[in-house]
Amino acid sequence: MMQLYHSHSSPYVRKVMVLLEESGQAASVELIAVMGNPINLGSLPIDQNPLGKIPALLRDDGPALYDSRVICRYLDDRLQTGVYPTAPRLWEVLTLEALGDGILDASVLMRYEVSLRATEHRDVAWLEGQWAKVARALDALEHSGMEQLTGSINMGQIAVACALGYLDFRHAARGWAAGRPKLAAWWGAMADRPSMKATAPPAA
Repeated sequence: MMQLYHSHSSPYVRKVMVLLEESGQAASVELIAVMGNPINLGSLPIDQNPLGKIPALLRDDGPALYDSRVICRYLDDRLQTGVYPTAPRLWEVLTLEALGDGILDASVLMRYEVSLRATEHRDVAWLEGQWAKVARALDALEHSGMEQLTGSINMGQIAVACALGYLDFRHAARGWAAGRPKLAAWWGAMADRPSMKATAPPAA
């Protein structure tokens, strides 16, 4: 059985779990709970991923895989989940996934800046620079990206949904949905999917 290094609060792990839930294959992977951060690695799987990040997937047909995009492509190929369409639609889905992951990257860096630095050492300008990336991405989705969020579930949609869920989880005070009614409505419907409910972080 495949093994996935897992944390309920990781939005990158959530991407993998949503894929598995959507395909009815969650039981095909054993979850290994880990904890840690860049300062205190804790139980993060550095032997499997020298970057010390999750998710990392142990498989029976080769070495460990990481990061979430690689794991999701592998699982799609192995389990035939259908979340990655064929070209030319594939390129739009991959770009949408990259946008969702970019929102996550900036959001997680903001989380680390707040949670791992003493208040007097936080770089407010840097925090706002990261948020500016998030805001631009959300605006792009609201004004020109909604068509990409329609149709059969795909990995781009999953990535964006996990990003929005993480914003609610860790940056709720920012009120990302204000002024973005179309994206907020899409997220409301997406959040009701069983796969999203089953993978929601503990405080969400």
